[in-house]
Amino acid sequence: MARRRILSLWFPRLGAERLLRRRNDTLPPPFAVVGDRQGAQVLVSVSAEAEALGLGPGQGLRDATAICPHLMTASEDPASEAAFLAALRRWAGKFSPWVAEEPPAGLMINLTGCAHLFGGEEEVLGVVEADCAGLGLTVRAAVADTPGAAWALARHAGRAMQGNRSGDAIEQEAHATRSRASRRRTFAPPSGGPLGLISAPGQLRAALEPLPVAALRLSEGTAQSLARLGLRRVGDLLDLPRASLARRFGQEVIRRIDQALGLEPEPVSPAGAPLHFAVRLTLPDPIGLREDVEAGLDRLLTPLCDRLKEKGRGARRVRLQAFRSDGQVPAVEVGLAQATCAPERIRPLLALKLDQIDAGFGIDMLRLSAVETELLTGASGKGRGPAGRPAEALADVVGRLGARLGAESVTRLHPAESHVPAKTALVLAAAWSEAAGPWPEPPGRRPLILFPPEPVEVAGAPPHRVCWRRRERRIVRAEGPERILPEWWLEEPDWRSGARDYWAVELEEGERIWLFEALGGLVSGGWWVEGEMA
Repeated sequence: MARRRILSLWFPRLGAERLLRRRNDTLPPPFAVVGDRQGAQVLVSVSAEAEALGLGPGQGLRDATAICPHLMTASEDPASEAAFLAALRRWAGKFSPWVAEEPPAGLMINLTGCAHLFGGEEEVLGVVEADCAGLGLTVRAAVADTPGAAWALARHAGRAMQGNRSGDAIEQEAHATRSRASRRRTFAPPSGGPLGLISAPGQLRAALEPLPVAALRLSEGTAQSLARLGLRRVGDLLDLPRASLARRFGQEVIRRIDQALGLEPEPVSPAGAPLHFAVRLTLPDPIGLREDVEAGLDRLLTPLCDRLKEKGRGARRVRLQAFRSDGQVPAVEVGLAQATCAPERIRPLLALKLDQIDAGFGIDMLRLSAVETELLTGASGKGRGPAGRPAEALADVVGRLGARLGAESVTRLHPAESHVPAKTALVLAAAWSEAAGPWPEPPGRRPLILFPPEPVEVAGAPPHRVCWRRRERRIVRAEGPERILPEWWLEEPDWRSGARDYWAVELEEGERIWLFEALGGLVSGGWWVEGEMA
């Protein structure tokens, strides 16, 4: 059985170089990406020019600008950096089908049985570094028998020891801009080379011994505790009794040592390919009439829904793109209130928006894609239409309204756990929420319409006259009081007037209102109307 070979790639300046790689400056200015760490603005990634001036990740922004007043900065964007790392993972698929991301700036590649396709491991590293040079990225690469060893060599080989912190200074760095693999050599144990590191098969211990203990992927606290006791290199740990090491520092240290040495298996788990549902129709001649677009849509919906049905998924958002002969691509997109794979439930929503597509000089191709999908449950998506299940009929109505008004504009009420009348219901988007079951019974009578409290003048106790909206009215019947206390664990400005006594009263004209007396708290009380009864 062939010995496993793992390639670890680390992009130490990924955040900064992601933003700088499209610039064409001959001498780019010092640049850094700034992020918030525990309320402080610190550098999280710096360019090579900024690093040459003494700046580095973890440094405060104020200190950095004092050292380099002309430092250019940009805010951290974790989502964009994660998307860029995912794009690099897809690029690394050219070397092996087993590629895993090591956030925030690394990749792990199972190179077993693949290196010979490029002429060997040295040639693989040459291709990696040449590609990264074309992308404007700095890369540090290492090949070893285990993921732990490859990770350690890529990030810590060639680093100097400084005080009690192991591996914080870089003595040598493998820049992606260096030349190809003709000067690379294989070392056992490896040393910092100009392009990358290759650990000879079966020489893991010799490769790991000179590295700092942080190379074992230990937590920062554990690494500092080891350093305070003088255990600064991996070799210092390998000579200690395992039982006493585990008793003093926990199983984390033992587990990381075993993973690095290959005593405990550590698979490289690649990210699965995302589900992709899209179909297209190439037309022999350009079309421009709405009827032709509808006919093309009918031909695309059936195969798209068949693919969704094969995977047991339903579309929640569908996009129709029209590729025009002049290069423009107008598109319409609709959201569905319920995931479905039934063409007759998707087509009416798209038909509502077809007038937004400008055919221009003609449409050469139509593309229909399900950009958001969900697993289908129960009988959803079977296409019974309004005559079928009530839930599906309601979902179709919500979808039609959402196509015209916007999905967030169609809302529904959902019960909430609160005894405060104004907080007993939540307003949720109907397209992204489930209908509530039976509502809990209120402890007393509740109004049909609630509105912000309006001040009134009341005579008597129980009240028999009320002056509301500039009209004095006689109360013919009053039910109450029902005392409701504020939620003491929350700061509610509307409840600073203390507890309330609620009354359901009927006026002489037949109106029924819900009024309350605030008993006083941080502010003085009074009488108010908060709703109208049925």
